[in-house]
Amino acid sequence: GKRFLLVEDNALNCEIATELFELSGAIVESADNGLAGVEVFCSKEEGYYDAIFMDIQMPVMNGLEAAQMIRALLREDAHTIPIVAMTANAFSEDVSKSLNAGMNDHISKPIDLKKLHAVLGKHGDRNEKTANE
Repeated sequence: GKRFLLVEDNALNCEIATELFELSGAIVESADNGLAGVEVFCSKEEGYYDAIFMDIQMPVMNGLEAAQMIRALLREDAHTIPIVAMTANAFSEDVSKSLNAGMNDHISKPIDLKKLHAVLGKHGDRNEKTANE
């Protein structure tokens, strides 16, 4: 029953990730670049999305810039929504860049189902705690 925003410029990667999320019972909406992802997020009411999954290397605006832009928005959920990097860049410096840009976690491509489920569980619990506080 979770709703995710998937920001991914590669149509095949978007299709695969969408299928994996939907198998977990999630509803997935997508955007094809970082700027479009920010615009879609801004167009929805606060709390609409449970998490954002963001590619890093995209045209128009990359995922790092998009995450920073979302975190700078003047709305409560922009500061609390989990943003997870989904990228082929898996070196420790890439993970650090993602975290420094305001992302909460990092999943390497190709997507490992165990890692995906661990990330979904970790951030799903966090959202429920935030909502109950």
